[in-house]
Amino acid sequence: MQTIQLAIADSAYETALREALVRSGPWHVERVEAPRPGDRCVLVMDETCLSRVSLPLPYPERVVLLTRKDPANLSHAWEAGIVSLVSPDDPPSTVLLAIMAAALRVPKPQPAALLRGISPTKPASAAPISPEASLVGAKRYKTQ
Repeated sequence: MQTIQLAIADSAYETALREALVRSGPWHVERVEAPRPGDRCVLVMDETCLSRVSLPLPYPERVVLLTRKDPANLSHAWEAGIVSLVSPDDPPSTVLLAIMAAALRVPKPQPAALLRGISPTKPASAAPISPEASLVGAKRYKTQ
Protein backbone atom coordinates (compact mmCIF):
# COMPACT_ATOMS: atom_id res chain seq x y z
CA MET A 1 0.00 0.00 0.00
CA GLN A 2 1.44 3.34 -1.04
CA THR A 3 1.66 6.26 1.39
CA ILE A 4 0.43 9.75 0.61
CA GLN A 5 1.29 12.62 2.94
CA LEU A 6 -1.24 15.47 2.98
CA ALA A 7 0.07 18.83 4.15
CA ILE A 8 -2.81 21.17 3.34
CA ALA A 9 -3.85 24.10 5.52
CA ASP A 10 -7.49 24.10 4.35
CA SER A 11 -8.94 21.33 6.54
CA ALA A 12 -12.19 21.03 4.55
CA TYR A 13 -10.27 20.54 1.29
CA GLU A 14 -7.88 18.12 2.99
CA THR A 15 -10.79 16.03 4.36
CA ALA A 16 -12.51 15.91 0.96
CA LEU A 17 -9.26 14.88 -0.73
CA ARG A 18 -8.58 12.23 1.91
CA GLU A 19 -12.06 10.71 1.39
CA ALA A 20 -11.61 10.72 -2.39
CA LEU A 21 -8.25 8.98 -2.07
CA VAL A 22 -9.61 6.31 0.27
CA ARG A 23 -12.46 5.60 -2.18
CA SER A 24 -10.21 5.54 -5.26
CA GLY A 25 -7.53 3.04 -4.33
CA PRO A 26 -5.32 1.28 -1.84
CA TRP A 27 -3.67 4.36 -0.35
CA HIS A 28 -2.33 4.91 3.14
CA VAL A 29 -3.17 8.59 3.67
CA GLU A 30 -1.42 10.56 6.42
CA ARG A 31 -2.18 14.10 7.49
CA VAL A 32 1.13 15.74 8.41
CA GLU A 33 2.00 19.11 9.90
CA ALA A 34 5.66 18.79 8.94
CA PRO A 35 6.03 16.83 5.70
CA ARG A 36 8.88 14.37 5.26
CA PRO A 37 9.92 14.86 1.61
CA GLY A 38 12.66 12.25 1.89
CA ASP A 39 10.21 9.41 2.57
CA ARG A 40 9.28 6.92 -0.16
CA CYS A 41 5.82 8.39 -0.76
CA VAL A 42 3.78 11.07 -2.53
CA LEU A 43 3.59 14.47 -0.85
CA VAL A 44 0.53 16.63 -1.52
CA MET A 45 0.97 20.13 -0.16
CA ASP A 46 -0.16 23.70 -0.62
CA GLU A 47 1.94 26.84 -1.10
CA THR A 48 1.85 27.57 2.67
CA CYS A 49 3.55 24.26 3.36
CA LEU A 50 6.00 24.76 0.48
CA SER A 51 7.16 28.02 2.04
CA ARG A 52 8.01 26.13 5.27
CA VAL A 53 10.00 23.31 3.68
CA SER A 54 13.70 23.61 3.05
CA LEU A 55 14.74 23.66 -0.58
CA PRO A 56 15.92 21.91 -2.64
CA LEU A 57 13.41 19.12 -2.18
CA PRO A 58 15.00 15.66 -2.30
CA TYR A 59 12.36 14.21 -4.67
CA PRO A 60 10.36 17.06 -6.24
CA GLU A 61 8.87 14.71 -8.86
CA ARG A 62 6.86 13.06 -6.06
CA VAL A 63 5.27 16.33 -4.92
CA VAL A 64 1.82 17.50 -5.98
CA LEU A 65 1.48 21.21 -5.23
CA LEU A 66 -1.94 22.71 -4.65
CA THR A 67 -1.53 26.36 -5.66
CA ARG A 68 -3.28 29.31 -7.25
CA LYS A 69 -2.23 30.27 -10.75
CA ASP A 70 -0.29 33.25 -9.51
CA PRO A 71 3.00 33.92 -11.37
CA ALA A 72 4.98 34.17 -8.11
CA ASN A 73 3.66 30.81 -6.84
CA LEU A 74 4.24 29.12 -10.19
CA SER A 75 7.77 30.52 -10.35
CA HIS A 76 8.53 29.28 -6.83
CA ALA A 77 7.24 25.79 -7.74
CA TRP A 78 9.32 25.80 -10.94
CA GLU A 79 12.47 26.72 -9.02
CA ALA A 80 11.75 23.94 -6.50
CA GLY A 81 11.58 21.42 -9.37
CA ILE A 82 7.94 20.46 -8.79
CA VAL A 83 6.31 19.05 -11.91
CA SER A 84 2.75 18.41 -10.68
CA LEU A 85 0.71 21.54 -10.05
CA VAL A 86 -3.02 21.61 -9.41
CA SER A 87 -5.37 24.44 -8.53
CA PRO A 88 -7.93 24.39 -5.70
CA ASP A 89 -10.46 25.13 -8.45
CA ASP A 90 -9.57 21.97 -10.41
CA PRO A 91 -12.06 19.11 -10.21
CA PRO A 92 -11.19 16.35 -7.73
CA SER A 93 -10.58 13.92 -10.60
CA THR A 94 -7.74 16.13 -11.87
CA VAL A 95 -6.14 16.26 -8.44
CA LEU A 96 -6.45 12.47 -8.09
CA LEU A 97 -4.88 12.00 -11.52
CA ALA A 98 -1.90 14.18 -10.52
CA ILE A 99 -1.48 12.14 -7.31
CA MET A 100 -1.61 8.86 -9.24
CA ALA A 101 0.99 10.16 -11.70
CA ALA A 102 3.29 11.17 -8.82
CA ALA A 103 2.76 7.73 -7.25
CA LEU A 104 4.15 6.15 -10.41
CA ARG A 105 7.37 8.10 -9.84
CA VAL A 106 7.95 6.54 -6.41
CA PRO A 107 10.45 3.68 -6.75
CA LYS A 108 9.09 0.28 -5.83
CA PRO A 109 10.99 -1.76 -3.23
CA GLN A 110 12.85 -4.75 -4.66
CA PRO A 111 11.37 -8.11 -3.69
CA ALA A 112 13.63 -10.26 -1.53
CA ALA A 113 13.53 -13.08 -4.10
CA LEU A 114 15.30 -10.88 -6.64
CA LEU A 115 17.99 -9.91 -4.15
CA ARG A 116 18.84 -13.52 -3.32
CA GLY A 117 20.82 -15.42 -5.88
CA ILE A 118 24.07 -17.13 -6.56
CA SER A 119 25.40 -14.35 -8.73
CA PRO A 120 24.16 -10.78 -8.34
CA THR A 121 25.72 -9.76 -11.63
CA LYS A 122 24.38 -10.29 -15.11
CA PRO A 123 25.97 -13.31 -16.82
CA ALA A 124 28.50 -12.42 -19.47
CA SER A 125 27.69 -13.32 -23.05
CA ALA A 126 29.87 -15.80 -24.89
CA ALA A 127 32.80 -14.43 -26.84
CA PRO A 128 32.16 -14.23 -30.58
CA ILE A 129 33.99 -16.70 -32.83
CA SER A 130 36.41 -14.97 -35.12
CA PRO A 131 35.92 -15.63 -38.85
CA GLU A 132 39.58 -16.67 -39.15
CA ALA A 133 39.14 -19.58 -36.73
CA SER A 134 39.15 -22.87 -38.56
CA LEU A 135 36.35 -25.29 -37.95
CA VAL A 136 37.28 -28.61 -36.39
CA GLY A 137 37.30 -31.37 -38.97
CA ALA A 138 36.86 -28.99 -41.92
CA LYS A 139 38.82 -29.68 -45.07
CA ARG A 140 40.43 -27.06 -47.23
CA TYR A 141 40.21 -27.24 -51.00
CA LYS A 142 42.38 -25.45 -53.43
CA THR A 143 40.49 -23.50 -56.02
CA GLN A 144 42.91 -22.87 -58.83
